[in-house]
Amino acid sequence: MNPSATGQHLPDLMVGANYHPHDSDPATWRRDVAMMREACIRMVRLGHLAWDTFEPSDGEFTFEWFDEVMDLMQANGVAVILDIAVRPAPLWLHRKHPSIDVVDSHGNRLYPNHRYMDDVGDPAFRSHAMRFADRLTKRYAGHPALAAFGIDNEPGDGPISYSETVRSRFIAWLEDKYGTVEALDTAWAGHRWSRRIGDFADVGLPQSGTYTGAPERVLDFRRFISHEVETYLEALLDVVEANAPGMLTTTNMWYYADKKHFDYAPSAYRGRITRAGNGFYPGGAIIDNEGLRGALFGMARIQYENTTPFWCTEFTTMTAVPGSIRKSAYASLMMGNQLVCGWTWQTMHAGEEQFLQGMVDWDGRPNRKLDEYRRIAAEFAKLEGRGFPYRPRAEVAVALDFPSQIASAVFPERHDRQAQTAFEAVIDRNLDVRVVDLARSALEFKLLVVPGVLVLAEAAAARVRAFVEGGGTVIMTSYSAALDADGQAFASTRPGRLDDVFGIRVGSYEETAMLNELALGRAGSERLDFDFGGRAVSAATPRFDLVEPTTAETLARATGLDAPYPLITANRYGSGRAVYVALPARREVLDPLLESELALLEVAAGPAVPAGVMARAVDERHVLYLNLDAEPKSIALQGEATGVLSEARFDGGFLLGPYDAEVVELD
Repeated sequence: MNPSATGQHLPDLMVGANYHPHDSDPATWRRDVAMMREACIRMVRLGHLAWDTFEPSDGEFTFEWFDEVMDLMQANGVAVILDIAVRPAPLWLHRKHPSIDVVDSHGNRLYPNHRYMDDVGDPAFRSHAMRFADRLTKRYAGHPALAAFGIDNEPGDGPISYSETVRSRFIAWLEDKYGTVEALDTAWAGHRWSRRIGDFADVGLPQSGTYTGAPERVLDFRRFISHEVETYLEALLDVVEANAPGMLTTTNMWYYADKKHFDYAPSAYRGRITRAGNGFYPGGAIIDNEGLRGALFGMARIQYENTTPFWCTEFTTMTAVPGSIRKSAYASLMMGNQLVCGWTWQTMHAGEEQFLQGMVDWDGRPNRKLDEYRRIAAEFAKLEGRGFPYRPRAEVAVALDFPSQIASAVFPERHDRQAQTAFEAVIDRNLDVRVVDLARSALEFKLLVVPGVLVLAEAAAARVRAFVEGGGTVIMTSYSAALDADGQAFASTRPGRLDDVFGIRVGSYEETAMLNELALGRAGSERLDFDFGGRAVSAATPRFDLVEPTTAETLARATGLDAPYPLITANRYGSGRAVYVALPARREVLDPLLESELALLEVAAGPAVPAGVMARAVDERHVLYLNLDAEPKSIALQGEATGVLSEARFDGGFLLGPYDAEVVELD
């Protein structure tokens, strides 16, 4: 059990629902909460996207109706995540303070007819948002139904504003960062194309969606936008801590959207959001294992190295086929999830999401999705006291870097796509893996993968160097360590700041298809063929690095081209090992490379299972198995055991059905 600040005890694992009482009436609330109680829904997330329901006009607060909702939840044993609904801002606030409107890169002021069309850095927005947060948190901080406050919804989502007020704040941010225009000009390469800044007032906003001409300026602008989101969240957390000290906090980060304008790493490493959270949407098809892996990666890139349980404050419901919700729920437990909170309770009647399906249909009748959540809740109750929520014990880490996500947009493959590929290569071996920020992590791992981390600041490079020198192994892939923290290409030997660690010089690159056409007549082919450890490997890549080993050993060379180009090298540095891969992260390369390096590092293998089965040893007595495939799989066991979910006895093994899950308790 996990105590909350209000004194209630939360189960080890929880099933919940997103609920919108402002869409209905007290009679409907009573009907719904009775169904929740019957289905063992023990958590609801309330309040999000509803600012003007609580404050219909400036300074007029109407909480009385919501008091009844909170009391009803308490009376029925349902705990509440109460979102601080400070986005989208009410229209009355836009009307009163037009400076919070979003302005596009052409100077057009946009009407806020969609959610998240607010400038969260605007002082008028912040003052009203913090006033609302103050009133809400003071009113409900001591309510016995309250389990946690939600800090905004999908922070950082929505269009970037290019207003004059944003420009003035950007200039102030630059003055604070650089101090002088001379330092700014150096960082921004102002001499290029006659773009010197003579005065901070000359600073403009880089145009949306373009990375040509001034990439250093785009990078700083995106850092500034991220800083504004970060300080906005920090201000909300200050309000919560002042009014409800010790209260759990969570959010819905939705971090794997490409349009995200927010570097979550600083907040994650500070740990002020005590239950990291996001939406878990792996796609509707139960056979969509790629979508499932992507959702797990989204979870990892919110959690970073936090050891506290994770909450899925939104969970797949709306387009989920039969069985897929349960499959996703058990997959999420292997990442440390504690809460499966379905989006949404009732199929909506109106607005932008009026056709999204919930657990209850338009007319209030429950459907088969509620049955599936009911089953999950019943099974989670069986797992109480059996090692959950799981605490990952990773010996492998994958680096994720916000500036590199921005700067790598010019490459055929973005950094975060490479990071996801590396992440999937590890979890498919049934090993725990952590996403890390190189400049903040202590790097207490055996193996570190640096997948296309294009921008390498001094602090990050120093930590990688110390990691390898102290005995760790690093695998770096192409498009890495090419730019300094300002976003300028290293004038020194690459990989920048780490060439001696890797024992190589990375020069320019060759285009694979052109070399194949030259050497083999394979027009348009992007395949690279090589031998690695006696295994024939073929991988597709539009280009590969030209690597010159200095002290490194060459582990693999290209075959069939005009020259035997080194493609994988390894160098001893200090007590550790630095491996460089001359092409972007590819499973065809990473799979055999990980197998080799993990064996050298004596990293303990995950549970032995057939292909297509995810598994984790939760603790010394309990192992969680999940079949991702449509065929039953034979699971071997040593001796006798009990299936906690099925309540069956096993002797030497058991058959795991299609898409089925089981937690085995060893005798």
